[in-house]
Amino acid sequence: MQTHLILEMAADSVGERIALGGLHGGLSYGELARRAKAAAGWLHAQAGEKLVFIGLNGESLPAAFFASSFAGKPFSPLNYRLSDADLRRLLERTAPSVAVVDDDMMSRVAGVAGVTLVPMSAFDAICADPANTEGLPAEVDQHIAVLLFTSGTTGDPKVAVLRHRHLTSYVFSTVEFCSAEEDEAALVSVPPYHIAGISAIMTNMFATRRMVYLANFTPEAWVDVVEHEAVSHAMVVPTMLGRVLDVLQSRQEVLPALKALSYGGGRMPQPVIERALTWMPHVGFVNAYGLTETSSTIAVLNADDHREAVISDDPKVRRRLASVGQSLPSLEIEIRDEAGNSLPWGVTGEVHVRGDQIAGEYLHRKAIDHEGWFATNDGGWLDEDGYLYVEGRLDDVIVRGGENISPGEIEDVLREHERVKDVAVLGAPDEQWGEKIVAFVVAAAPAPSAEALAAFVRAKLRSTKTPEVWLFRDELPYNETGKLLRRVLKAELIDGSGPNG
Repeated sequence: MQTHLILEMAADSVGERIALGGLHGGLSYGELARRAKAAAGWLHAQAGEKLVFIGLNGESLPAAFFASSFAGKPFSPLNYRLSDADLRRLLERTAPSVAVVDDDMMSRVAGVAGVTLVPMSAFDAICADPANTEGLPAEVDQHIAVLLFTSGTTGDPKVAVLRHRHLTSYVFSTVEFCSAEEDEAALVSVPPYHIAGISAIMTNMFATRRMVYLANFTPEAWVDVVEHEAVSHAMVVPTMLGRVLDVLQSRQEVLPALKALSYGGGRMPQPVIERALTWMPHVGFVNAYGLTETSSTIAVLNADDHREAVISDDPKVRRRLASVGQSLPSLEIEIRDEAGNSLPWGVTGEVHVRGDQIAGEYLHRKAIDHEGWFATNDGGWLDEDGYLYVEGRLDDVIVRGGENISPGEIEDVLREHERVKDVAVLGAPDEQWGEKIVAFVVAAAPAPSAEALAAFVRAKLRSTKTPEVWLFRDELPYNETGKLLRRVLKAELIDGSGPNG
């Protein structure tokens, strides 16, 4: 089943409903379908085997995404925030392809062999020309829907392969068709080249919810759009939520139209989500955990879970705020040891997942086993009620004197300190122990001493898990999807550019 069926179903059912744009006028579902088909007719006649998208969020993005499906060519959005050299290297790997590029980015990627460049303004004109629909192909037998370059920490990024059956399985098993009320609107501020940007198109279109794009996130702009467009649904990454709350509290606003706010892409500090639940009790908060290779979300901590946890006196229930919730009903999750044996609840291992939406594939390489299980490379554990606690990437585990130490466990403890605003823990080479524990801390003034923080950790965890080196920073490096850039911090330790306390 092709992904463009989602748009066709919406256009056939609520063709006059606004799909994209403002509260008082925008592009209807019927018009979006016509534009996507026009672009597909044009694309089908082009020599390129893929449709590449290099640009900001906007109304051209869904048209390009669905056009690629209609035309039977994979869609590959690229990270325009990369350096010119890195962006060109990725573009070279897509050849032969057609690349739709924001007009002001054309000079950055000109002259890449095997790639036909089309300015965004020209693509929009193509979408608006009904004559192009005459070249629309008959139903095509296309298997690959999306090619996404991962944000790998070492080496060249891998290319994750998402097939139509994986993406449609995710949508059909998680969203009820045409379930949105006509006044609902979703704000999308995640970038096009992230799996959350792709899933936002599909899930909101299948629900027939109006979508509003924010090309560049700032907390002030985000709040302004939510207010002006009466946004009812939105998604943020953890670093965004804290900044949004700062703006709301400074303005003494609560965003009354907002009904549902999902978050994901990184660890959510518990004080931040507790603050959000207190400030906006009318909002249903949802923690969505997933990966590119799993076609988006695989586990959810739903709104009721949040509300129950924040008011509960039961430590078992309250700790669920630190979890990513329970697996989707259509999926299975197991925790396994290094030998591949299934582990009981309460024991940490590697998170494995199986189900129809799981792609588990990279270009020219499968990453699922013969039984359909995908190893996420995330460490975690399940409690007795099936709530999943993700402790971070296994690559980030610190091995000190033969003991495996989770950075996330130490970070969670430090975030409980009233003067710690943000923290990252990682390992650095050590001759005696193999690795030593280093903590990068963003502190509120007056900053606590390293000795005070060490004592705080030691009182809650055993001494072997107490950081030995404390480095204070004004901020920590994150990418635009909220992932902490541990490789940047690790490089600082390796090249010796950082201070020793």
